[in-house]
Amino acid sequence: MSDRYGTDVLKTDWRVPPRGRAQEVEAEHGLVVEDVDTGWCGAVVRVEKAGGMQVVHLEDRRGRVKGFPLGPGFLLDGAPVILTVPTAESRARSAAAAAARSRTASGSVRVTHRRARVASGSRIWVEGRHDAELVEKVWGDDLRVEGVVVEMLDGIDDVADLVRKFAPTADRRLGVLVDHLVAGTKETRIVAEAARVSPHVRILGHPYVDVWQSVKPARLGLEAWPVIERGRSWKHGILAELGWPHASQADVARGWKKILGSVRSYSDLEPTLLASVEELIDFVTVT
Repeated sequence: MSDRYGTDVLKTDWRVPPRGRAQEVEAEHGLVVEDVDTGWCGAVVRVEKAGGMQVVHLEDRRGRVKGFPLGPGFLLDGAPVILTVPTAESRARSAAAAAARSRTASGSVRVTHRRARVASGSRIWVEGRHDAELVEKVWGDDLRVEGVVVEMLDGIDDVADLVRKFAPTADRRLGVLVDHLVAGTKETRIVAEAARVSPHVRILGHPYVDVWQSVKPARLGLEAWPVIERGRSWKHGILAELGWPHASQADVARGWKKILGSVRSYSDLEPTLLASVEELIDFVTVT
């Protein structure tokens, strides 16, 4: 039977405020709260002792900063909270986050308050979309600051002719990143011919069958990348070994997105690739 008179109010805590009881929350840097009395909403920028009391300073979206007594009287996502002094652990966490924000994915010091340069004449060529997307994710911020554009090659068989057409100079340099650059392969012979075209081109590579392998396998929960036998599509084989869909090119594209998504910074890439890309960037940005 339904209760026509509703819940017994005496069995509930009728003293609980409509928004719930206030919970203690550390006033960590960046925490966005609202002052109940004034409606001021902002992010915590610092907590300090002033006039014998703890004061939390909140910065609103216009960059204005206002101080409030630390303690009760704040809302966090609409729920009441009591702001407390951050612990040493949370302060260390905030400092680490600030340090991370000061670095790009490549580990370089992040340049702020400076627009990206207009593209220079220098270029870096890479083999295929996946190489370009990986370089963009890790080194994109650095390249924009330097005004260097990354362009895709559809294979390197004709790279010597392409270098001749580009006609690199001391002020308009060219760097080329090549997949599977291993001694004795056709890639090595092609690169040697192209490198003789001009002293203002530098061609470097990595030993991996595909740029996928330059991502450390641990990022995918692997001890090592699977070995795919000759005659089998390498990318489809890798996806099959990982237990991911691999029947179509759309599956390959989705698989690469998952792999690329596992890359957080340069530390997730193999040193061989890092060294080659960094050297190419240095070469094309020499002034």
